[in-house]
Amino acid sequence: MYLVTTPWWLRLIFGKVLTWKVDTKEKEIFITFDDGPHPTVTPFVLDCLRQYNAKATFFCIGKNVAQYPTLYRQIIDEGHLVGNHTYNHLNGWNTQDKEYFENIQQAKNIIDSKWFRPPYGKISKFQIKHLKPLYNIVMWSVLSGDFDISLSKEKCLDNVIKHTNEGSIIVFHDSEKAFQRLEYALPLALKYFQEKGFAMKVIR
Repeated sequence: MYLVTTPWWLRLIFGKVLTWKVDTKEKEIFITFDDGPHPTVTPFVLDCLRQYNAKATFFCIGKNVAQYPTLYRQIIDEGHLVGNHTYNHLNGWNTQDKEYFENIQQAKNIIDSKWFRPPYGKISKFQIKHLKPLYNIVMWSVLSGDFDISLSKEKCLDNVIKHTNEGSIIVFHDSEKAFQRLEYALPLALKYFQEKGFAMKVIR
């Protein structure tokens, strides 16, 4: 089970140590992609972003960066931001702290970034305390649900359009599992927000 939007009380509790939303008065949103790069999906995403003059933040899995370094470099060269998503997509709740930190460091060796997103959004208070001096830890305010194979592609789009406003951090996935819903929802979402006058920017 997952929530499309982050509850206000959770943002209140962790708001000063985790980034759930960007504080802005401008008409701008922050689209993010998790789990890439992927040889088919990431080029599709980059083409869509280019078409709508959008910039995004990619939270990359280290092993995928190692496998597709040229694609990783293309993300950066096209003006997007990259972040650390661990080397092996580890769940912080189910992983010993030492192993978790070592896996993040392994990813850091090839992902030069001060930004980190915990896979599944699962991270302990101790892990946060350890990582906070090293990274800006980014969560989200809107989940597209594109990773959910039971979700229709139309509902995925609706999740994003219905719940996004100024400063929203939106999560998509440039992964094979998400592609059926992403392929439909992403270009339509980008078109919608462009027509509504939103700037689509990298996390800051």
